[in-house]
Order: sequence, then structure tokens, then C-alpha cells
Amino acid sequence: MRQPGHVCYALMMAGAFWLLSMPSMAAPDAAALNQVAERAGALPRTHTLMVAIDGNTVIDRGYRSHRTDRTANIKSLSKTLISALVGAAIERGVIESVDQPIVELLSPDQIPADADPRIRDITVGQLLSMQAGLERTSGQHYGAWVASRDWVRNALSRPFVATPGGRMLYSTGNTHLLSAALTHTTGRSTLALMRDWLGTPLGISIPPWTRDPQGIYFGGNEMGLTPQALMVFGEMYRLNGRYNGRQVLSSDWIATSWQPRTHSFYNGSDYGYGWFRGEIENEPVYYGWGYGGQVLFVVPKLEMTMVLTSDPMPPSSGSYLGQIRALVGALIRAAG
Repeated sequence: MRQPGHVCYALMMAGAFWLLSMPSMAAPDAAALNQVAERAGALPRTHTLMVAIDGNTVIDRGYRSHRTDRTANIKSLSKTLISALVGAAIERGVIESVDQPIVELLSPDQIPADADPRIRDITVGQLLSMQAGLERTSGQHYGAWVASRDWVRNALSRPFVATPGGRMLYSTGNTHLLSAALTHTTGRSTLALMRDWLGTPLGISIPPWTRDPQGIYFGGNEMGLTPQALMVFGEMYRLNGRYNGRQVLSSDWIATSWQPRTHSFYNGSDYGYGWFRGEIENEPVYYGWGYGGQVLFVVPKLEMTMVLTSDPMPPSSGSYLGQIRALVGALIRAAG
């Protein structure tokens, strides 16, 4: 009979052969990564850049006295966080599904009596994918909307300019309706839910942010997070909802969020539930975008996550997004 030691040795050798025979990713090019970091710092608006590959942080840079452990206004990148919160609410039965009408999740006094009856057709999913059909509260309408006395009623009172479920109409009012719905259905603030369902399991701090005149936390803008916290959030998505051995969001919700549902004519990317999808260097990439250049990119095939924050004050432009995409392309080449 073979001795146990012989069996263990055989198993060890077999395991070693299996590991050696596994295909492995090429090691990231350290010099190329450093060049990307320098290139990012040369852009006039960049505040921070973080990059992780296979869970290892390979770039952690702050520029112009900014640091990755300091809170940054992530602007509309908040919409990606709201999408995650909606997914967590569906898992907990707070929201039935993405097909549930939003009016079922709001209080009766939040629904204007003279609103177009078609608001009752708008679903949670259509709000997440920016397909509600209502006139936008973003762009030229943003100032008047946030100056109104009731953001929820104002958003629901707007005329329909498209059919619910039709073309993409990017509107922060959509995600604010979701924040209002979560607040009403749970009796808890969006901040409390964000801390409980995302902050605690991810081990990240979520400070208070802007609220509307009724005290509802702004759904889809003005959140503050550190780039390090954003990196943890992005890594959780890259890992199909898991972080530190815990399933924070279901893998089904990650896949659902990343599934293209409409198309943005502004940046040329498809859009799912709070996430854009495109291709850079022939690699599928998923990203959240905030005004002025607050971005979170996930490149699943290369096991890469990138966070970049920028000065939110100057006008955001398509050219700056192009520069950021070029940076991501350089990172993909360095990682590949």
C-alpha cells in the first residue's frame, strides 16, 4: 500500500502541473502604467487616478494637492450607485421588479393630479435606463427643476416627449424619482439605505449629500465618495457582486445592469441600468460617468478597474471624455 506521504506528494505535483499549465495574463507593463499616470496628471482638470488589475492597485495618484482618500463630488456617477441600491432593494423585496410602475412606490401626494396619465406606465427599469419618455430635467431644464419647490412632482408634471420605453432621454429627475420611491417604501432615507446595503458590506464611508426641499436625498447627483471607495465599489461589480467573500449584490443584477437597453447619442455608447457600455481597444468596457470627468471604468476581461476624478466646475465636454477614453486605451495596452 502506498504511504499517505506518497499520495500527498503526487497530489502536490499534479496541482503544480495544473497551475503551470493554466493560461495567465501578461504582467502589466510598469513603465507604461507610469506613463499613463503622468499623462493623466498632464490633463488640466485631473484630480486623482486609481487603477487596479486583478485586485492589485497599480496606480494611486493625486494631482494638484488632491488625494484618493479624500471625498470628491462624483456628480452623475451617483446614478451608478442609485442603480446598485435599486438592485439591492429588488433582492430584498422592497421593489417587486424592474417592471413595477414607479407610481406604486410613491405616496399619493407625490403624484400630481393633473399629470399625464401615462406616468402610470413608467417602470423602475425605464427610469434606470433613461427611457421614461418625460421631458428631461437635465441640461437646459436643470436649473429650473432644482429651483422648484417639489422635485418629485415637478419631474412627474413634465410633458411626454417620447413613449415610455423608447429613446434615451438622460434626466436626473428619473433617478431622483427612484430615491423618492426607496424613501417612501422603506420609511428610511436613501443615505441610510446606501450605508446599510452598500457602505457596511463594502467597508466604505458614505457621507451625507444634497437633499431636495422635502428632505429626500438627491437621487443621481452630488454624492461625495473618495476615489478609494469608488474603487471598492467598482471591484465589487468586477467580481460579479462579491467583495471580501460576501455577496453584496446578486450576479444577476450585475449582468442586468450591464445589458445594453438604449443608446446615447452624446457619447456614442450603449446604456443599461446606470452603466454605459462601449469598446476600447476591442475590449468591452463598462463605465459610469459624472459631470466634469468623474468616471469609473470596469474592464472585466482584463480584470481591471479604473477611477478618475476631475475638477467638476468647468463645463464638461465631449473632448475631455475622449481624452479619458484614450487613457483607458493606454491602460488596456499596458495591462494586456
